[in-house]
Amino acid sequence: MSLKKSFRDMDRNAFIIFLGLMVFFGAFLILPILYVFKGAFFEGGRFTLTYFMLMFTDPFYKESIYNSVVIGVIATLVTSLISIPLAYLMVRYEFPGKRLMQGILLVPLVMPPFVGAIGMKQLFARYGSVNLLLMQLNLIQRPVDWFGGGFWGVILMEALHLYPFLYLNLSASLANIDPTLEEQAENMGSSGFHLFRTVTAPLMLPGYLAGSLIVFIWAFTDLGTPLIFEYRKVVPPIIFSMVKDIWVNPMGYALTVLTLVIAVVFVVISRRYLGRKNYEMMGRGHIVPRTRRVTGWKLPFVYLLLFIMLLGALIPQLSVIITSFADEWFLTVLPTTWTVDYYRTVFTHSVTVTSIINSLKFSLASTSIDIVLGVLIGYLLARKKFPGKDLLDSISMLPLSIPGIVIAFGYVAAFSGTSLDPFIDPTILLILSYSVRRLPYTVRAAFSGFQQTSVSLEEASSSVGANPVRTMVSITGPLIMANVLAGGIISFSAAMMEVSDSMILALREEYYPITKAIYSLNLRLGDGPYVASALGMVGTVLVAGCLLAANKLLGKSMGELFRA
Repeated sequence: MSLKKSFRDMDRNAFIIFLGLMVFFGAFLILPILYVFKGAFFEGGRFTLTYFMLMFTDPFYKESIYNSVVIGVIATLVTSLISIPLAYLMVRYEFPGKRLMQGILLVPLVMPPFVGAIGMKQLFARYGSVNLLLMQLNLIQRPVDWFGGGFWGVILMEALHLYPFLYLNLSASLANIDPTLEEQAENMGSSGFHLFRTVTAPLMLPGYLAGSLIVFIWAFTDLGTPLIFEYRKVVPPIIFSMVKDIWVNPMGYALTVLTLVIAVVFVVISRRYLGRKNYEMMGRGHIVPRTRRVTGWKLPFVYLLLFIMLLGALIPQLSVIITSFADEWFLTVLPTTWTVDYYRTVFTHSVTVTSIINSLKFSLASTSIDIVLGVLIGYLLARKKFPGKDLLDSISMLPLSIPGIVIAFGYVAAFSGTSLDPFIDPTILLILSYSVRRLPYTVRAAFSGFQQTSVSLEEASSSVGANPVRTMVSITGPLIMANVLAGGIISFSAAMMEVSDSMILALREEYYPITKAIYSLNLRLGDGPYVASALGMVGTVLVAGCLLAANKLLGKSMGELFRA
């Protein structure tokens, strides 16, 4: 009966659009994943578990899977140690310069960890700046391997890049806690760490799990950082190495399926855990977080703590800047001479110039698709009733939970040998992969705009004879324009420095985006790492400008697009 009523009350045009969107998601999100499963479980038309048995019996694969999971877990723990005190300090305390500090804390978002890894290798190499400085100070007698062959380097870079995602989620959770709950606990004698452990922390848990999921999945599936540190005993670089042998060695399919399964399992476990508990608060109207002003001797202590954390967070960015300007830097703590020649190379060399043009072209095209689809989906979710509405909401957010390396490998599997063959011309697939993976940003931004716009304005427009299209163009569109542009700008900036899709799908030099060109240049002897750093800084400046523009349009609500 309810199904009949659903079809009777539905908007038929909305349902037709919904079906069209399902075709799009089916072709460019679901189908590639199905191809990966087919390659992993079927050989010669017969079902097989051979590749999975090999995966868990071969010592190399077993160690690589173990390393990947451990990197994800440890990176999440390190990120938690950074983010929890930062979020508590920034939400619960007031002090001069707090707004500036909040902005600086988000700087790591603008540079992918694998770009920062180039500079970090220069600083922490066997005879890099850190070891040389410590030996000059007689604090160590011989060079130290700070990165443990690359393992700890990957973890450090992931943590320093990803802590803003967890910090944003924790800050939102803290700001939404009803202060009366903590006040009641204090009236009953609870205080200090006991109050935090028994009241505040449990109420923060939804935000913590949402942010930690992003951190774990990203660290577990990151491709670029292990490649820069030349740490190959993890799953993503193995999958990357198997792309060109996809028809010869099916292990790439099996490893990709394993990557997806592990990511999904962690998502399901976290949601099941949250579903067992109730985190609702009987807040009375708008919640104002409890804050205290830092004064006296505590103020210098707060600044010292923030300085240490910010310095650690900014070391990757600073190291890349120094590397990009270094002329002579050999067995010295800092470069002895400086130059801008590497930036001249970036804007004159055929590979770098082409990569910048490619990234701009791919990102603009994918962002255009995201804006159109984001507004369309946001409108359907906010304004229409039709069967499958919940499905559309879920599938439009699904790319946030699916690792990019899975989608990219699926594209190679599904579209090789077709008119979209990435081995011939990956342009369309790169645009589509960027678009699918960043679509949630524009959907959330557009949906937020529709929610903040009264439907009565559209009804008034319709009452005087305007059709839905004219109403959207003349009434609703201008009102949600800031949200849509902000979501589009964030999608564009994310696409500009996308790593997994670019590394796997851009198989020929003339189609390299910025990130693939950075990786290629870093392998070049001589000035390779320096030119790669300069190109990385160009990309970072572009992304930073985009995020500043989005922040100007969305203000404080920009953080909503980065929260899970």
